[in-house]
Parts: sequence; structure tokens; C-alpha cells
Amino acid sequence: MLKRKQSSRVEAQPVTDFGPDESLSDNADILWINKPWVHSLLRICAIISVISVCMNTPKTFEHYPPLQYVTFALDTLLMFLYTAEMIAKMHIRGIVKGDSSYVKDRWCVFDGFMVFCLWVSLVLQVFEIAEIVDQMSPWGMLRIPRPLIMIRAFRIYFRFELPRTRITNILKRSGEQIWSVSIFLLFFLLLYGILGVQMFGTFTYHCVTDDTQSGNVTWNNLAIPDTHCSKELEEGYQCPPGFKCMDLEDLGLSRQELGYSGFNEIGTSIFTVYEAASQEGWVFLMYRAIDSFPRWRSYFYFITLIFFLAWLVKNVFIAVIIETFAEIRVQFQQMWGSRSSTTSTATTQKMMRSSVFHMFILSMVAVDVIVAASNYYKGENFKRQYDEFYLAEVAFTVLFDLEALLKIWCLGFTGYISSSLHKFELLLVIGTTLHIYPDLYHSQFTYFQVLRVVRLIKISPALEDFVYKIFGPGKKLGSLVVFTASLLIVMSAISLQMFCFVEELDRFTTFPRAFMSMFQILTQEGWVDVMDQTLNAVGHMWAPVVAIYFILYHLFATLILLSLFVAVILDNLELDEDLKKLKQLKQSEANADTKEKLPLRLRIFEKFPNRPQMVKISKLPSDFTVPKIRESFMKQFIDRQQQDTSCLLRRLPSASSSSCDHSKRSAIEENKYIDQKLRKSVFSIRARNLLEKETAINKILRACTRQRMLSGSFEGQPAKERSILSVQHHIRQERRSLRHGSNSQRISRGKSLETLTQDHSNTVRYRNAQREDSEIKMIQEKKEQAEMKRKVQEEELRENHPYFDKPLFIVGREHRFRNFCRVVVRARFNASKTDPVTGAVKNTKYHQLYDLLGLVTYLDWVMIIVTICSCISMMFESPFRRVMHAPTLQIAEYVFVIFMSIELNLKIMADGLFFTPTAVIRDFGGVMDIFIYLVSLIFLCWMPQNVPAKSGAQLLMVLRCLRPLRIFKLVPQMRKVVRELFSGFKEIFLVSILLLTLMLVFASFGVQLFAGKLAKCNDPHIISREDCHGIFRINVSVSKNLNLKLRPGEKKPGFWVPRVWANPRNFNFDNVGNAMLALFEVLSLKGWVEVRDVIIHRVGPIHGIYIHVFVFLGCMIGLTLFVGVVIANFNENKGTALLTVDQRRWEDLKSRLKIAQPLHLPPRPDNDGFRAKMYDITQHPFFKRTIAVLVLAQSVLLSVKWDAADPVTVPLATMSVVFTFIFVLEVTMKIIAMSPSGFWQSRRNRYDLLVTSLGVIWVILHFALLNAYTYMMGACVIVFRFFSICGKHVTLKMLLLTVVVSMYKSFFIIVGMFLLLLCYAFAGVVLFGTVKYGENINRHANFSSAGKAITVLFRIVTGEDWNKIMHDCMVQPPFCTPDNSTYWKTDCGNYAGALMYFCSFYVIIAYIMLNLLVAIIVENFSLFYSTEEDQLLSYNDLRHFQIIWNMVDDKREGVIPTFRVKFLLRLLRGRLEVDLDKDKLLFKHMCYEMERLHNGGDVTFHDVLSMLSYRSVDIRKSLQLEELLAREQLEYTIEEEVAKQTIRMWLKKCLKRIRAKQQQSCSIIHSLRESQQQELSRFLNPPSIETTQPSEEMNAINQDNSAQPETSSQQQLLSPTLSDRGGYRQDSADAGKPQRKFGQWRLPSAPKPISHSVSSVNLRFGGRSTMKSVVCKMNPMSDAASCGSEVKKWWTRQLTVESDESGEDLLDI
Repeated sequence: MLKRKQSSRVEAQPVTDFGPDESLSDNADILWINKPWVHSLLRICAIISVISVCMNTPKTFEHYPPLQYVTFALDTLLMFLYTAEMIAKMHIRGIVKGDSSYVKDRWCVFDGFMVFCLWVSLVLQVFEIAEIVDQMSPWGMLRIPRPLIMIRAFRIYFRFELPRTRITNILKRSGEQIWSVSIFLLFFLLLYGILGVQMFGTFTYHCVTDDTQSGNVTWNNLAIPDTHCSKELEEGYQCPPGFKCMDLEDLGLSRQELGYSGFNEIGTSIFTVYEAASQEGWVFLMYRAIDSFPRWRSYFYFITLIFFLAWLVKNVFIAVIIETFAEIRVQFQQMWGSRSSTTSTATTQKMMRSSVFHMFILSMVAVDVIVAASNYYKGENFKRQYDEFYLAEVAFTVLFDLEALLKIWCLGFTGYISSSLHKFELLLVIGTTLHIYPDLYHSQFTYFQVLRVVRLIKISPALEDFVYKIFGPGKKLGSLVVFTASLLIVMSAISLQMFCFVEELDRFTTFPRAFMSMFQILTQEGWVDVMDQTLNAVGHMWAPVVAIYFILYHLFATLILLSLFVAVILDNLELDEDLKKLKQLKQSEANADTKEKLPLRLRIFEKFPNRPQMVKISKLPSDFTVPKIRESFMKQFIDRQQQDTSCLLRRLPSASSSSCDHSKRSAIEENKYIDQKLRKSVFSIRARNLLEKETAINKILRACTRQRMLSGSFEGQPAKERSILSVQHHIRQERRSLRHGSNSQRISRGKSLETLTQDHSNTVRYRNAQREDSEIKMIQEKKEQAEMKRKVQEEELRENHPYFDKPLFIVGREHRFRNFCRVVVRARFNASKTDPVTGAVKNTKYHQLYDLLGLVTYLDWVMIIVTICSCISMMFESPFRRVMHAPTLQIAEYVFVIFMSIELNLKIMADGLFFTPTAVIRDFGGVMDIFIYLVSLIFLCWMPQNVPAKSGAQLLMVLRCLRPLRIFKLVPQMRKVVRELFSGFKEIFLVSILLLTLMLVFASFGVQLFAGKLAKCNDPHIISREDCHGIFRINVSVSKNLNLKLRPGEKKPGFWVPRVWANPRNFNFDNVGNAMLALFEVLSLKGWVEVRDVIIHRVGPIHGIYIHVFVFLGCMIGLTLFVGVVIANFNENKGTALLTVDQRRWEDLKSRLKIAQPLHLPPRPDNDGFRAKMYDITQHPFFKRTIAVLVLAQSVLLSVKWDAADPVTVPLATMSVVFTFIFVLEVTMKIIAMSPSGFWQSRRNRYDLLVTSLGVIWVILHFALLNAYTYMMGACVIVFRFFSICGKHVTLKMLLLTVVVSMYKSFFIIVGMFLLLLCYAFAGVVLFGTVKYGENINRHANFSSAGKAITVLFRIVTGEDWNKIMHDCMVQPPFCTPDNSTYWKTDCGNYAGALMYFCSFYVIIAYIMLNLLVAIIVENFSLFYSTEEDQLLSYNDLRHFQIIWNMVDDKREGVIPTFRVKFLLRLLRGRLEVDLDKDKLLFKHMCYEMERLHNGGDVTFHDVLSMLSYRSVDIRKSLQLEELLAREQLEYTIEEEVAKQTIRMWLKKCLKRIRAKQQQSCSIIHSLRESQQQELSRFLNPPSIETTQPSEEMNAINQDNSAQPETSSQQQLLSPTLSDRGGYRQDSADAGKPQRKFGQWRLPSAPKPISHSVSSVNLRFGGRSTMKSVVCKMNPMSDAASCGSEVKKWWTRQLTVESDESGEDLLDI
């Protein structure tokens, strides 16, 4: 998709000015307005204005009172400047009059509005200073628009060297796409909102104490923690003794006190669904639903919501941004700058250029980094100023200062600073020199010390190139960073002025707090808490407006802004267009080279001496000793003799196939591959010779076609736009004529010099293309030769080494037992039936099921089933039900080991273990199989009864949990998923190195600044460590959702705890290891808010910048690097990374055509009766829109929950009944209009009929029963009908198709994720199954069973507090109870195990696997949602073809006979039209291609569409190498066959013309003879005599004439003559028939002058015999001569100008 956009060529275009017109007319009388320094000053003033409005808050003035007057002075100054500018522009431009007046310029209007806001703000501040208006009043919201003046500081850069229309179209199209995807997101939000309302409703039932009174609910009445419950006894959570389940809303709590999240009505439900789709806090909503409703309902709803909304639908936004940016980046390439390789200065001295010097410096940098990373916190009493780390830092600083001075001395200062790398080094030198000053040590200058690690990037060229590729021209990424920072500042200032006056809200009191809150929303960490606190503070009335504001900002920041970073990184990873074809050739050559070598495990036999297998001939009589002969040499004769014998036996009628020796036939089959390759090489040579002959034959025809095109034979025809088929056909004809150099001298006569020059350049270009063809053929031959060499090497090893290809060096190569094992191992289901005539594979009814059964062998199917059963058995294991003590679970263990033993023995006996070509251990999958088998076997034999924690037995149980990974080896598609994961390991490793470097820099900085400073007393009232002793009362957090206020004298629940001076529970910066762990958690954007708050509270507010900078770099650049690299590797694995623009378009087109289906819409009835009118009504767009509106209206009825006890439900259900009858009427009208059979053809109509039928059934049941079940059924029917909206809206349909196809293509990726999750779940049960409950390990989230472990891991995939779960699993004594005997008796965790377990799982799943889903969605979005100009065949073309196909395929079977293709092609119009006046030859080629490829049988919808697609593209540009060669060979063959067929049919036509002329002559003579007979009979016989006798004479004459062909038919003549009268009789008989077969020639009518000439002959000779002799002796010679001359003229005409009559046989339908 990214490549497709590069087709737009950037040419020199006029500057498109989207910025202000600051350069006014030169004759203006106010000169200062045009000065550049004035423009710069006003831009600086815009930034000052933003700073002023950021300081203008009541809380800021309270802390710093002088700022009120400073801001007033600044605003006054800015007001005068901008007002003067506005007046000057009005004076120069005019206010209203004129084309460039002030009010007609958009930027002037914006400036005027900003001046007005500045005046309003200034007046408001005067009132506030005078205390007329309170500073905390809502009037401060008038300053909200002021931060938008920041646009003035950057709008000067809105100037592009592109046409305005192009920029406008790009922005318009991208806006339309974003709007469409937003509608798609809204559709799913509405869908899940409706489902949430009907499935859950309110979450108001809580467990409260038994003495709770209505209207007096306090914190002390709630359970700790607050717990939801169910009023039904059979479902949900039941309160413990002493508590009861009550509805808090009935107890008097308001909506604001209960919280705004829930599923009460459709508005709140959509709000809650969006919160859950952001993957922030969704799991707590699910836990509330589990406690209140049935468990299955909650799991189904929330897991599908996360999958569809969070992982599929929201990622479509990334696809939209990448799609748009891919086009914009090409247009702005000149503005951003192009890539250039890093070059070093050539003036360096010899020592500077030596590798020893560079390696020494880099090694010193590495040692410095190691020393800095070794620093740690040594305690409070340790003197930190002059320790060994400080002295080492001084030494390294002096060393690097000397390095910089040496480089400056060698290069000179100007030459030194000319390099950007040297500038960075100089900055580090200055910063580190200041850092070693004692007063500045352990200060902010520490950044310069830790940044030295960046220099280590040059130690690896691959890493250096990767970094330069990513951060390549920094203008793109730098511009995006500046834009993000500006957006944060503007939105923080707007939010500051919007909420600074709200009481009880401290998040927006000052600009730093507002900035932190908006930055927190950008990172999505705890953004729901920010919004909930704001909603509770502003009140119930303004809550919806505030919620919409935060949701829109979150939507833009997280989906659009972050996607821009992904787009920029993908652009930097993109190859240049001119390198892609070269890369394709190089990659093909590399693949050919790698196939030539055998693997190392087979090449080891080459190290041993040759010992061929010898045999002794004992039955030959001889006087001498017969030496031993090679067995392979004798086998040749035995095999040949056996083959000859088998051939003789086949010729005998009684011979049977069983008479052949089975072992000898198997030896022949082994050598069959080599024979095929040798024959293929010979055939390839013959094919090339044949191709040269074909080229020579077609040479004249191509040149003549070219001459006809150049001679202007079409000039007399009216001008008409040619279709893409015609254009591509003529391009190919011209290319081939130029390539073969046909008659270039004759063609070039009469041309101008300019035309000749152009033709010469075209010829040179096509000569280059011909050389490219030869290179492609050489690569193909090289591949064949490499494969053949590899096969020959194997045969040599097999012949010379007797132990080669012997399993375990024991079983013989052709041993019967091995052959039996091969048959068992390789047996698979094959249900593909082929046509015995055509050889085509027939599509059976259940072909998809048959393909699934034939996916793997029978043995692998058995092992897949056994492995799945074993995994199901492991699901029942837990720390309380162990396999060692459960005999029923041991059965599955024994079955798995036994079956796997049989499988491995069969495969080893059939293919060998290691030293055979198809060995079991030939890749990582085989090693994993052996490893899993050995682990299972050892565990089964050992079966330990007591498993201590952190022992070898527990490790063995953890390794046993890898058993589900066997599915990856058994299923080929799963192996492909693994290859896709590990093929891009290099790039993923480099990204990991970059992120580790970033973490190391900030970790070293954090250790030096925060080591030991984060520890504090847990009692917030105690400051010093000496006072931190004793106990104190700590309050308990009861609920995050409820907003209860404390009553007078009431205290929150709490308990007494001892005071402790300690670090925060989950992180510290006392050493580099702990610091990197904390930063890794922060890098995942989880827990960074707590780190920020702790650092600000315990170290200082200024140090909050540290964590914000790290999060910004890690979130915006680090995490998006993973997304970009995974997408780039996915494209490379699929072969799309090296595709050019046209090749990518062609691949998209083929994928679209595979999905395209014929229309299932019956044609309109012929008459204008009732059915036709109903058809017109049902197909009218207004009717369709009305039905869609009615579907939405019926869906709105589900805005509140349908409860049988609620009186509102009855009228809502009644209205739904009315809608149901309307939809019944719609279906009835469609059935009448289309007929029942036509209506049933469409899947959409079937779905509508099904839903309508269910609606009718519901109506009957509703009025009959009227209970809760009927209401639930009615809601389900409405939800089912809501899905039909997608089919009625084109955009929703295409986007839904994108999601569906993405799910289909990512099926095995999802299965792979589930298998990994299953392995980790089994391991989690073993490691953490008995860990005590903590902050996040509770009754909902724990590892007590595999099912609960899966839900916890699914939660971790979404990143929901995964770090807190990890720390809960790290609990160690004395906070737990250890047990050294068995792991299931302790409640302690495993520190090292938890660290490796959770970090590896999160990286693999969240960073890699989920990004593969993003890559698939991006690919499919470009497939379905590309623009018209980017498509080779547009949607209109496909729609037109579907309509025409619907007309031809009257049976709606999806296939038509081959002869109907001609009808189809002649009916096409538009871009697929074939002009029969200009493109007859193209028409012949297309028809013959269908006949050739399908042997005259039926053709499908996709067959014709595929043929049209190939004919509509430039195959030289669009097709890849192998496909291009195959297609060109096919087209060459078709052209030759069509030419032969044209000549053959023309000759037949000539013969028919001769016969027609002779037949006409004979028929005239015969008619004259009959007229003479009639006259003679009338003269001889009187009128009274009967006329039967003359008729008998005529019959006799006719019999005589009919007997004549018997004698003449034995003559073999080239063409019929008058002596051959049988042909004339037959032709005349055929001509008399009223109908003619399809495709037969039309016989031309005889010329009229013949009758006159014959009459004259008859009168002249006056006799019957004379007439006959003259006609029979003279006419044949003249006709033959005229025929020969006509053939000669036609052939000459065919060589120069294409005959219009040559294709008449093919065109006559």
C-alpha cells in the first residue's frame, strides 16, 4: 500500500500558499507592515500570548501575585501590536470592498478574531483586578480561544511546492476516509452500546451491611473492597454473612454519586464502551458484570469488544493515516529532504582514520558506560562527592576532552564542526566538563554523562545504518515532534481556561498540572480517572459536554497522532522505487545460490572417503575372476530391463500391473525427479528456440500493425476515448514490434527528426527491457541448475556412502519396513477429482472440508487430536488437583507419550533422525518435538510426588507446559506464523537494542539523581527518618467508582499499621537493575503516573520533566518503532516490501478480484406490469434509504433495557411490532418484484428473510406469552436486523469487509496467540498457583486454575495493570509463608520466575503478535479502500462487469459456456469496452484465450475477470518476474494460434466463395433448363392433358443429376469444380436452410451480372449440351485463377494492412 502511492510523480509545480499573504503590495503607504522583522516579531508575540494565557489562572496568581500585573502588561502590549497590524491591513486591503479585502481573506479573519479575543481577555482582566468580577467565576472561559494564536507562529510553513488542487484533494480524501472510519467506529460503539444495555443494564446492586438504612448510605456501610452482587441466587456473586445485596439507587444515592460508567441507557452505554475499547479500566467493568450477571455473558461481551473494537476497528485508523501519509510524503519529499548516506571528512589525518583509534575510543566509551551503570545507592552516611565513581568520571572526562582537542587540531575548528556527529561530541564534552565540577555533580548535567552511550551505536555498522534509516532526514520526525508538543501546549491551555475555576478539581489549577493531565490522556494511562474526576467536579448538567470534549481529544491523540509516528517510521523504512526491481533480481540470485548447497548435516559425509556399494556377479561363466561392480551401475541395467519387460507386459492383453517388481519401480521413482529436471532443461532450450521461431514468424505482422498505426488508418474514424484494454493491447503490439526491430527502415520513412529521436529512445528502452528478460531467464536457469546440482550431490552421496540416507545407519534405503513407514507417515486425504479430458480440478460440494482434511497427513491429524486432548487434560490440573495424585489425569499423559513414541519411531524409520535429507531433526521444529517428547517421557517415568519450590522438578513441570507448541510443528500454516515472527528478528533485535540504550541512559541518570531519595515514611505526616516509628491509622480505599462524601464526624474505614521508612512498593532507583525494571514498566505506559507522582512529591516538581521526556520518547518513538518494524517485516515476508508501485497495485487487484462475486440480482421483468413497478420501487435509492432509516429507528427502541417489570417496555415492544410488519411488507414487495427464486439468490435477501421470519415468530410469541423471554427474543431480532445496516451503506460494507478479511487472514496468528497464551497459562499455574492475594491478585485474577490464568493473561495482553500483577507474584518472605517441601503449600511468589515470565509474555504478545494484526489490517485496508486513481480496475468497472455478467448468466450459476464470452465482451462498455472497428485482433485473442485455457468448456466469473485484468494492465510493469515470463509466453502462443486460425478460416472462406459462385452458376443453368422443359412440355401437351408426365421426366433428370457426384466425389481436388457437383448440391441444400450454426461464415450473395452472361451463352449456343460443356470446361479454370489471384492479394494485404474480413468468423455471433 505504501508503494502504490509513490506513483504520483513530483514535478516542478508552483508554490501552493496555505499560509497568510504577509507580503502586501509594494505601493502601500504603510511600509513597516512589509518588513520581515515585523513578521518575526508578531510570530514571537504569538508565543508570548500563549505563555501569558497559560499563566492567567487564579491559582497561579495566588502563588505568584506579581504575575497578574505582568500578564496584564504583556496583554496590553500585544493588544496594541496586533490592533495596529489589523488596522494597517484594513487600510491597505480594504475592509469589505475588493477581491483581497480584509474580511475575504481567511487568515485575516482569523487574526481579527484573535485580536477580539485578546481585547475581551484584557477587559476581563481589568474587571478581575478591580475585583468587579471574581477570579473563580466562569467568565474566565472567554479566554478559551486565545491559545489558538499559536497557529500564527507556524502558519508561515504552510507553503508547498505543489498545486493547490492536489493538496486540497489529498486533504479532502483523507478527511473523507477519517470520517468514514469514524462512522464505522460509531457503528460498533452503537452496536455494543445496545448489547450492553440489553445484556446488563445497571450496576447498582452492592453488598452493604445488614443495618444499612435508606438515605443514609456511608463508606462504612459498604464491603471492603466495594463488591457488586446479583439479586438472583443462581448467578453472579452472593454477599457473605452480615451483608445483603441492595440497590444503592433505591437507597437514595444519586447518579453522580454512583458514577457515570455503566449500561443504564444508550448514551452512558456508548460512553462506557469507548472507555473499555481504550483498554483502560475495562477489566474492572468486566469484574463488576461477572459479580452482577452470569459469568459467560460478561466474558463473551468484553472479550469480543476488546477483539473487535480495540484490536481491529481502532487499528483501521492507523491504516487510514498510513494510507494518507503515504501519498503526502511523496508530495512533500522535497520539503522534508532526501536521504543521504553518512560520509566522513576526507581531510582527517592518518591517525584519525585508523581503526585502532576509533576502537580505542569506543572501548573507552563502553567502559565509561559500564562504570556508570555500576553505580548504586550505598546508604545515607556514605559520602557521595568524592567516591571512586566520581574519580573515574573525572578521568574519562579528561580523556574525551583530549580526544576532542586532538580532532580539532587535526581538522581545524571549521572542519570539526562541519560534521553533525562532531557537534554532538563537542556538546557532550562541554556538558561533562561542567558536570565534574563538584557543585554541579549529581545535577541535571548528569544527562551529558549518560548520553555518551549513544556513541556506542557506531560500534555496529548494522545498528548505525538502522538508526540512520529510522531517524534519517530528521525534518519529518522533528516536525512531527514539534507538532505534538504544540498540540499539547494548546490543548493544555484550552483545558486550563475551561476548568481552572471549577472547585474541588486540582488537575487544571495551573499550567503544569493541566499539561500533565493532557499528557496523561495522550498516553492513555489513567485517562479515565482524569475524565471521571472532571465529570464529578463539573456536575451532572455539564458532564456530557465535558465527556465529549475528552473523548474527541483522546480519539485524535491516540488514534491519529500516534498513527502519524507509525507512518513516518514506515516511510523511513521504505526502499526507494528504483532499487526495488534490482533487489528483486538480487534476491532471486541469492535464493538460487542458497539452494545449491546441501545442509551441513549432509555435507559431513563428504569428509569421509568414498565407499560405494559393490556387488559380485556370480552367475557368469568365466575363467577369470570377475571383479565387484557398483550396485548402482548394475541397477541401471536391471531397471532398464525391468522397464522394458513392463512395457512388453503392458502390450500384452493379459498382462497385469502386479507383474512388475515393486522394489525396482520404487528405484525408478526415486530417479524420476532428476530425469524430469534434465528433460525440463532440454525442453527449456527447445522452448527458447521455438520462441525465436515464433518471434521471427510474428515479426512481419507486428511491423505491419505498427505501420498501420503510424500510417493513420484510423484518422477517418470519429475520435473516441479508447478503453484500457485497447490501450494496453496497442502498447504491447508497439513494444514487441520495437523489440524485434521489424522493418525499422521502412517504418521510419517520412518522419521528422524529432519523431525518429523519440522512436530511437523507445527502441533503446525496449532493448534494455529485452536484456532484463535475458537476466530473468538466466536467473531461472540458475535456479534449475542449482536445484539439479543439489540433487546430483545427493545422488553422489547416496552412491558413494552406504550409510547415507539410512535411518539410524541401520535400516536400508529400500527396506520394506522403511517403505511401510513412509506410506504410513506420508498418507493423507486427497479428494481432488480431475477431469480426464481437460485435466482441470473439479470443485466438489464440500471442497473446503476436503481441503481441511488434506491439510496434513493422517498421522499428523492423529497427533493433533492427541495433543489437543492432552492440553484439555492439563486444563483440569491445578495446585490442588495435581497429575501426580490424579489417576484420571495420568491416563492422558500415558496416551500422549505412547502416541508420540509411535509417531517419532515411524518418522525416524521413514525419514531418519538427523543425517538424512528429510530427517526429523532438520530444523528448529524437529528439535522442539524431540525436546517436548523427552520432557514428557522423563516426567512420566519420574512422576515426583513432592515438588519443592524453585527446584528441578518444578522446572521440569514448567517445561512440560510447552506441549501445546507441538501444534506449531504439526500444522504448516502455524509454522508460517513462526517464520513470520522470527524472520524479522534482526530488525526487532535492533529496535530492542535502541530501547535498551534509551532505558540505560535514563536509568543511569535516575540512579545518580534519585538513588536513596525515593524512600519515605509511610505516614505522610512524618518527614524525618528519626520520627518514623510507632503505629498510625491508614485509610482504606473502598471504591473507585462511588463518589460518596464524608458526613460530619465520619471517618473512612481504616486500620492501624506500623510506620516504616521504605522505598515505594513496586520500584526504586537505588541501582541500575531496579531502575531499568521500573523504566521497562514505564515504557509499556503502565505505572508511569505513580512513578511521576512519587518523584514529584519526594524529590521535587522540576524532576517530573525526567519521566515525561522518557515517556514521550518511549511512547511516541520507541513503541511505534515496534509497530513500524513488525509491519515492514510482515510486508517483506509476504513479498510486498520489494514490490514496485505497479506491482503492488496488481497484487491488490488480484486480491480484490478473488473476493468479487457475481451479482445475485435478477433482471427487471420485461413488461411494464405490476412486478416491474414493484421492481422499480424496491430498487430505488429512496426506498433503500427509507428502509435503512427504519432499521435505525427500530434500533433506537433498545436505548433502554427491555424489562418485563418496567412499564416503558410495553409501548417500545408495540412500536417494534409495527416496524416488523413494515419489514414484512418490504420482503413481500421484493419477492413479488424478483420472484421467489430470484429473491433467494442474494445472501442479503436470505438474511433479511430469516430476520423477518424470526420477527414474525416473535410477534406471535409476544402476544401469546408476554414474558421476559419474549422481550429478550425481540431485542435479539432487532440486534440481528441492525447488522443489515452494513449491507445498505457502501462505506460500512467495505470497512466491515476489511475487518472480516483481516480476521480470516489472521486466523492462524490468533490461534498462535492462543497457543502461546495456553503455554503461559499452564506455566503460571505451576509457578504462581498458590500466591497470596495482593493489590491485583484477587478472587477474579489469579493463577489457581488454567481457566483463570487464561483470563489473567488476556488482561495482561491489553496491558491492564500487568506490572502490578507481576509484583504481586514476586512476593517474598516475610510477607508470605514459605514451605520447602512442596510448592503447593506455600503462598510465596518467585521473583526471578515472575520477572522472566511476565516480561517475555508482554513483549512477545503485546509488542509483536498484536502488531501483526495491525499489519494485516493495513494491508487489507489498502485492498478495499483505495482511491479510484490508484486502482487498475475501479469499483465502477467491477460493478459494470457484474451487471453484464448478470445479463449473460441467465441461470445465475456463476459459469457460462465459452461461446457466450463473445456476447459478454461485446456488451462491455466504458473502460472495459472492446471496439470491434479498431481492436478486432484483441477481441480474437481474448476469445481464444478463454477457449484455450478451458478447452471449450464452461468458464467462471473469475476466469473472465482474470483475463480482463491481465489484458488491462501493462504486464511489463505490473507483473513479477516468473509470472511475467509465463504470461508473455501464453500471449505469444495465443497470437500465433490466432494468426494460424485466421489464415485457416480465410482459406475456408475463399473455398466457400468459389463454391458459392459455381453453385450460383449451376443453379441458374438448372433453372433455365427447367424453364425450357416447362415451355417444351406446355408446347407439346395440350391443356387438357394431365401434367404428371413432365414432372416424372424432371424427376428422372434430377436422379441423373444426383448420380453424377458419385463419380466425381472420388477426385481429391483442392477446390470444388463444376465436375464435382456433390459439393454444389450440398451447399445449395445448406444454403436453403433457414438457420445457421453459431460461429459459421455468412455466404455472400452471388453477383447479379452472372445471370445475364449465362443467358447470353444459352442463347448463343442454343442447346443443353452445349451450355453444359461450356460452363463445365471454361468456368472452373477462370474461377480457380481468380481465386489464386485473390489469395495472393489477401496475403499481400495481410502483410501490410490487417484485413477487415479476417476476423469475421470470430466476430459473427
